[in-house]
Formats: sequence, structure tokens, C-alpha cells
Amino acid sequence: MKQIPIEYQVSPFMVFFTIITIQLGVGMLGFERIGAKLVGNDAWISTLLFGISVNLMIWIIYQILNQGNGDIIAINQNVLGKWVGGLFNFIFLSYIVLLGATTLHTYIEVVHVWMFPSISSWVIAGAFLGLCYYIVTGGFRVVVGIGFFGIVIPSILIFTFFYPLQYADFRNLFPIAQHSFLEIMKGMKGNMFSFFGFEMLLLYYPFIRKAKTSQKYAHYANLVTTIVYTYLMILTLAFFSEKQLASAIWAYLSMIKIIQFPFIERFEYIIVSVWAFFILPNVSFTLWGVSRGIKEALGIKQKYVLPVIILFIFVLSFFLNNRNKINLLNTWTGQIGFVYIYVYLPVLWLIQTAKIKLRR
Repeated sequence: MKQIPIEYQVSPFMVFFTIITIQLGVGMLGFERIGAKLVGNDAWISTLLFGISVNLMIWIIYQILNQGNGDIIAINQNVLGKWVGGLFNFIFLSYIVLLGATTLHTYIEVVHVWMFPSISSWVIAGAFLGLCYYIVTGGFRVVVGIGFFGIVIPSILIFTFFYPLQYADFRNLFPIAQHSFLEIMKGMKGNMFSFFGFEMLLLYYPFIRKAKTSQKYAHYANLVTTIVYTYLMILTLAFFSEKQLASAIWAYLSMIKIIQFPFIERFEYIIVSVWAFFILPNVSFTLWGVSRGIKEALGIKQKYVLPVIILFIFVLSFFLNNRNKINLLNTWTGQIGFVYIYVYLPVLWLIQTAKIKLRR
């Protein structure tokens, strides 16, 4: 694979911000209800275990990338051949497109429910995608820079994690571990969409300066995300009764509605607005990743691919016009991502390792 010039690369430390900004996306606003529906008050255990499993997958991803010394596009073709490798590249890039589309349209649904119910989806989608196009055409370093500010700016809302504590009843968490291990494992699927996005490493690895040294920052980032999600799950379970949580689609937003200031009545408006700083880099990373992947796989320049992908996601806004359709898209995206990350990547790593040892 062609070496990326150093002026286009980012420091290893920036991996910390790229992973956090992708993981802490729109899923954070409502993942609690899904987990609680599956395993009740043990949902926090499923969240914690899934976070630990993501760290294992990050380790496997780095093993694949370090041994292959390139991105997933080149590695798939080197290990599996042009056609089979190309098939898995197509699956992965299709999944990344779905990930970006799901993130954007789920956020649009939040805007509809909590702020502007009458505004058309295509208006919001067009505004976001226009900004994303401007960001992505600036190059990978610009995308990472937006991701950095996508963490720094929303961090002003950290107090919202603690304000509801005064109304929490932690007796709701007991009895602990009343579900079987198999049930808790099944409950982990409620966290899939929230944690996914870290696999973008497979595409931007060559753009990291001294990439092998960045692994610890990837693990640190996922550790932070795991702590945040586990804490929010515990807080939500303590704040709501199980019956209340079953009907709270956007549990985090429902919880912080209690925050009031003399100068603002609907504080959740602030939350939804600031959350755009999470969504913008999320979608930008996926657009950059897909356009870059297609360039590597087919040799088509990113500037030609990018508008086509944006148009596809924009057109989806005319069809994803209710909660059932968006839920279906979330489900498909999560299932494809789970199979690719948790099934295919370990198998790819084993095949790659075996081929390297045989050559020796």
C-alpha cells in the first residue's frame, strides 16, 4: 500500500478523540430502554461486558492492521484474494454507509420528537450533509479536528450526568445478577449500535503517524466510553421504574427534562442542539471512510464518490419517515456490524496469522 505523506497524518493521541466521538453518538440518547427491555435491572452488567468485549476487538483489529501494514481494503485482498476480498470489502463499506445513514436519520427523529415536529426530514438531512461534504473535502485532518471539537464542546453538558442523582433510587438495581449469564449475553446486543464506530480504525489506520503506538489510546478511548455508558445505564435504572423505562424511548432526554433554569424552560432543547456536535463528526467520518475505501478498492477519486454517497443518504430521508422504519435500519446496521466485527474479523486474523507463519 502506498505510504501516506506525513503532512496528511495525525498524531497517535488523536485516536483517543476519534473513537470517543464516533462511539458517543446518537445511541447514547436512548440505548438504556433496549437493554432494560432485554435483561431488566441487570442491563448495566450487559453494557459493561459489551464494553470489555469491544476492547478485545480493538486488540484484534490492531493485530490485523499491524501485520498487514495497511488498511482493511488492502488486507482483505492480500489475505483472501481479489474477488473474495473484494466481496468482504463491499460488505464492510456498505455497512459503513448504513452506519452513517442510521446515525443521521436517528438524530433527525430526535429533532422531530423533541424540537421541530413539522420540519421535513430532507431539510435537516440536506443541511447536515452539506456541512459534512465541506468537512470531508478538507481531508482527514479536518475530519479529525471536527471530531476533537465534537468532544470538547459537548463536554460542557457533563453536569447533566450528575443532576438526576438526587432523584435516583438505587434500590431499583436489586437484586443484582438475577438473570442467567446467557440472558445477560443476549442483553449485550442492546448496546451494539451505541458502541459501534470504533471499527473505522480499519480504514484510517494508515493516516496515523507511528500507527502501532496508537493502540493504547484506542483502548483508553473505549474505556472512557464503557464507563460513560455503564454509568448512564445504572443512573437510568435507578431513576426510572422498569415500567417507566419501557415507555421512555429517549431515556436520557426524558431524565434531564427535570433540569430547569430561570432563563430557559425546555433544557432538552439545549441538549438536542449541542448533540449536533457529536453527530456531525460521526457522519463525516463515515463519509470519509466510505469514499476512501472505494478509492482504494476501485481507484475512483474521493471527490467523485463522495457526492454519490451523500445523495444516497439524502434520498433515504424521504423514505425513513417513521419510527418503525428507523428501528428496522438500526437493527440491520447492528446485525451486519456484529457479524462483520465479531465473526469475520477474528476469522480474518486467524487466516492472516496462519499465512504469515506458513511463509516463514
